[in-house]
Order: sequence, then C-alpha cells, then structure tokens
Amino acid sequence: MRLFVSPRSPFVREVLISVCELGLQGSVELVPVVVRMDQPNDGVMAVNPLGKIPALVMADGTAICGSLPIIDALDGLAGGTLLPTDRAGRRWHLRHHGLSHGLLDILVLWRNEREKPVPQQTPAWLANFGIKTAATLDAIERSIPEMTGVGFGLAHVSLAALTVYLDFRFAALDWRTGRPLLSKWTAITVDRASVRAAAGLCAAM
Repeated sequence: MRLFVSPRSPFVREVLISVCELGLQGSVELVPVVVRMDQPNDGVMAVNPLGKIPALVMADGTAICGSLPIIDALDGLAGGTLLPTDRAGRRWHLRHHGLSHGLLDILVLWRNEREKPVPQQTPAWLANFGIKTAATLDAIERSIPEMTGVGFGLAHVSLAALTVYLDFRFAALDWRTGRPLLSKWTAITVDRASVRAAAGLCAAM
C-alpha cells in the first residue's frame, strides 16, 4: 500500500498514528508530497482528484481519500482495534473524532488566514476562529473523563493529532491554560508508542 503524506499535515498525522497503533508500518509505503493552495500536485490528483492528502492506494489499486475512510480501511485490515464493530461504540468514537477533526479544519483555515498580508486578512474571521477554537477545546476538556474511561481508538487518535498540531502551529495560543484535564491527557498521550512513532516518521520525511 502507498500512502501520500506530508509531515506538516495534521490529517496525515491522524493516519500515521493509526498506522503505528495498528502495527502496519511494514505494510504501508510513505510517499512524501507537497500540496499547495495555489498549485495542484498532478501526482496527488492522479490518486485523489481533490488534490488533498492523505490519500491511500490499496494493494489492489483502490484509492481511498481522507483520514477517516483511510483509518477505517486500515483498521479493517488489522482486525479492527480502533473502531468498535458495535453501533454504539462506533458512534461514540465517530462523535468525538468529529469534534477533534472538525477543530483541525478550523485551525488550518485560521492559519491560512493569518498567513495572509495584514491588509488582506479578515479580522472578523480571525476572531471567529478564536471563539470556535476556545469553545471546542472547552468541550473537549469536559469530555476527558469519558475519554480516559474508553480504550484507545479513533477518538483518541484524532485528539492526539489535534494536540500535536496545536503545539506545532498555535504554541502562542496557550491552549492548556484553564484546561488541566486536557493538558494532563496530552502529557501522557505524547509518550504513547504510536504517537512517538508517528512523530519519528514525520521527522524522517
């Protein structure tokens, strides 16, 4: 299998943590690529017409696009340890994944907006990104007791990728302050073997 990746993408980080959690490093070939807002990557578009990463090409040539479908496919190949088969358990993980993954979407938009020259920025957008980020992190803080009572799975993978991206792109946000449960969870999870291994894969690209 071939996985099109970039070390800076939080969505790629979700998949890489999953690959390491499932023990599939030897089955997945990483293909580092560069994708930009202002220029399509023909190699990526040949696999994913959206021009986005991550994108996975299965052994039979089937292309799968987007972190959630990719993780679901890899989880199935590995015997299903990240997503429960029962509906209630699967729904729980998907619900929490949606919150962390959705915040990653917002953070990427926020970063893109703040990287524009100041005259081209929209202050209302920047303010709204900040409001939504704080509200979502507060919601995640309230969910930590529930998260710690459930075995490591998709929801935890997405949250780990989120906290890594917050430290990478939004260190000045001081997002841990006032969120002691999330801060403690992050400090523990950053040392999880799969999270460390994914960081090593990204550093090697």
